[in-house]
Amino acid sequence: MNAEYKDKIADLLKKEGIGEVITCEQALSIAKKNDIPVEDIGKFCNTRGIKIRQCQLGCFK
Repeated sequence: MNAEYKDKIADLLKKEGIGEVITCEQALSIAKKNDIPVEDIGKFCNTRGIKIRQCQLGCFK
């Protein structure tokens, strides 16, 4: 993931009011609306210490 791509994801999360915690539903919605692989949202959150809660499908680790 390059810096520009990470900044894009960071901006999307910020627009949604995501801080330290994101729900699985929110992550899936952001990924779908912005044509970003769910895995990239998960990786970004893991590197930034953003906790993914209420996981529905086991998509995130």
